[in-house]
Amino acid sequence: MPQTETIRVAIVEDDRLTREGLAVLIDSTSGYRCVGRFSSVEDALKQCETPDVLLLDIHLPGMLGSEGVKHFRSRFPEAQILMLTVFAEQEKVFESICNGACGYLLKKTPPARLLEAVAEAHRGGAPMSPEIARKVIGFFQKAPPVEARSEELSAQETRLLDLLAQGYSYQSAADRLNISVNTVRNHVRSIYEKLHVHSKSEAVSKALRNRLIS
Repeated sequence: MPQTETIRVAIVEDDRLTREGLAVLIDSTSGYRCVGRFSSVEDALKQCETPDVLLLDIHLPGMLGSEGVKHFRSRFPEAQILMLTVFAEQEKVFESICNGACGYLLKKTPPARLLEAVAEAHRGGAPMSPEIARKVIGFFQKAPPVEARSEELSAQETRLLDLLAQGYSYQSAADRLNISVNTVRNHVRSIYEKLHVHSKSEAVSKALRNRLIS
């Protein structure tokens, strides 16, 4: 699908070569622009202009990226936060997702896939490296339900939530369900109300914990 707008990307990564390499990759690709590169959460919170997608390393000097997610969510509520890490550490994966990250990639991800993941996150998807996705699904399959839901999701809402959990964007989910994107958004609002959540990652996490989807 051709890119129709420029995606503004900010990078928070303490390794200079990795940080500069990502910036060059982004700035040299049509449809993407690097709007900031920082070595710490603290510097980014002070200086970063609003990005569409934030690439955030986990192991940073000062505040860890997994902890910084919620601060970025508060500062840039419309931005999508995509975590980058060397190792698929289970604890930090779940902490980042629960704090509001929309996706999780290993740093060994090939450049073309990384750019694709940035675009996917911008479209409302939840891109994850396969190793990360397996850990997330395995964790929630083993976890017991923690709380009952107050209202039942409709069959269509359940199907939609399952697609979002698999990383489908709103548009691709709409195509799969043969409904409009506006209908998807209406369903998502209804899901949020019924599950008492405020973000897609929260909705997916709660639905997995309560075995609404698998």
